[in-house]
Amino acid sequence: MLTGILAGLAAGALWGLVFVAPLMAPGFSAVDFTAGRFLSYGALSFVLMLLFRKAPWPTAQQAIAACGLSLLGFTGYYLLLVFAIRDAGTEVPSLIIGTIPVWMMLLGRPAGLRMTTLLPGLLLTLLGLALMMRASSGLVVEGQAPLDFWRGVAFAVASMVCWTAFGILNAAWLKKHPEVNATTWANWLGIATGLGALLLWLVAGSDVQELRSQEGLMHAVLLAVATGIGSAWLATILWNIASQRLSASLCGQLIVSETIFALVYAFIWKGQLPGLLQGMACVLFVSGILASIRAHR
Repeated sequence: MLTGILAGLAAGALWGLVFVAPLMAPGFSAVDFTAGRFLSYGALSFVLMLLFRKAPWPTAQQAIAACGLSLLGFTGYYLLLVFAIRDAGTEVPSLIIGTIPVWMMLLGRPAGLRMTTLLPGLLLTLLGLALMMRASSGLVVEGQAPLDFWRGVAFAVASMVCWTAFGILNAAWLKKHPEVNATTWANWLGIATGLGALLLWLVAGSDVQELRSQEGLMHAVLLAVATGIGSAWLATILWNIASQRLSASLCGQLIVSETIFALVYAFIWKGQLPGLLQGMACVLFVSGILASIRAHR
């Protein structure tokens, strides 16, 4: 259990980086950055599968499962998240994503765990989210319509729904197939994700000439590669380890570390401390998650 908890926390620390990465490459579209990140993940996974020839390749049924889960947990999830960050900033999307542990526990709670024991944690989390949304909606940048902020909130909610479904289904798949180890499954997901990212870029991405003319291209490429390897490939291996060792509902609680790290990274990047409402929201939010963990125990 300790190994699973540590692996889940480490995955959260790596995932938290993806919330600030789009802010560090502001001149690049959500589609281009998403495709670049996951093409890096897919390319690394494919190379590793070729180098380690003893690693099994998926059957047709396993490949279909990998493609479906890669769309939910990677390409679709992160594309929606980048749109959310573009429109609503970092803080609110990171907190909306941070409610995933609550939804995973509600949807995958063990038999015998009463809903009434989960209500305190859920109410604290929703109150914290409301405070953060109030604080952030009052900080709309000049020239940005309030409608953009709420559109970003909608994108963040859709992103949260995608990853919640991925978290539950991925854990169930790994429990059902113990013969597939965490690294192999991460590589299968990576290849499926890379193919999806390539298709996304071909359909909706910028053309090569336009990308070449962008300022800071090399900086954006390095960010895409770094998050593709660290926040996708390595984080997926760590999360698979956690999913194999912990129950789906308990494993889901560890996603709070992603939110905490995302907020810390965002404030460090901006060089500022959280405001009063933001600080209160963070305390309420973390308290809600801790209450949910206690209820689960």
